[in-house]
Amino acid sequence: MKITTKKKGNKKYYYLRHSFRKDGKIITKEKYLGAEIPKNINNILSELKKEIQASVNKKLKLIKENFQREWKRIPESAKKRELEEISIAFTYNTNAIEGSTITLEETREIIHDKIAPKKPLRDVKETEAHSKVFLKMLEKRQKITNELLLQWHKEIFGETKPDIAGQYRDYLVRIGPYLAPDWQEVEKMINKLIALIKPNNKINAVDLSARAHYKFEKIHPFGDGNGRIGRLLMNYMLWRAGYPMLIIEYKKRKSYYKALQKDEDGFVSYFLRRYLAVHKSRYA
Repeated sequence: MKITTKKKGNKKYYYLRHSFRKDGKIITKEKYLGAEIPKNINNILSELKKEIQASVNKKLKLIKENFQREWKRIPESAKKRELEEISIAFTYNTNAIEGSTITLEETREIIHDKIAPKKPLRDVKETEAHSKVFLKMLEKRQKITNELLLQWHKEIFGETKPDIAGQYRDYLVRIGPYLAPDWQEVEKMINKLIALIKPNNKINAVDLSARAHYKFEKIHPFGDGNGRIGRLLMNYMLWRAGYPMLIIEYKKRKSYYKALQKDEDGFVSYFLRRYLAVHKSRYA
């Protein structure tokens, strides 16, 4: 959303331009402001943002309602298999983003068939452990706490990275050009994050899960495995609130990384676009 100008002769006219993606295309809409920028421009911007958010929230509400209806129709005997399929897709993509050599079919062999491919043992073990943590996470409705985050990390990396598994980092880390916060601030920052993500009626759960994921990645509390724990947290929040999950696909990792380099609102905007695109059939 930005203010643009158009010239007609010697006169300049102001417009408020808003672009959004629809059916894979960029749609741009303009609102005429006048020959001068109105003094109440901040109010105009605020009202337009509310209109856009209301439209998004309406779609998110439909996604939740339709997902819940779909899920209730699935026989109990088939739900376990459905969750396993979600686990396979999620585990493959989240691990592949972090450099795992395990393919989608090999992920299925490890999780469903209990067959280990001829790949690095570390990758096999982390695939198996991630799926177990994910399925257990969905089965138990636990409060999000420091203990829970540390437990997830320990269970996934206990065998492959025992020196850092289940503990917050006590050293500085740099991710490309980004310097993560001082390690002495990590636990305090995680506590603030946990306080923020308690059930909040003022923020839609999808929006909140996006903000939680962004903040978690910026804190970067672990020596390794932050992306996987952050995406677990994001999907646990969605599932616990009754929404379908969002799998960040390996093949679309570049746009995901690019979004993480933006500010928080920029990442949330990316996240909501992806979420609405993935679950379009549930609101269209």
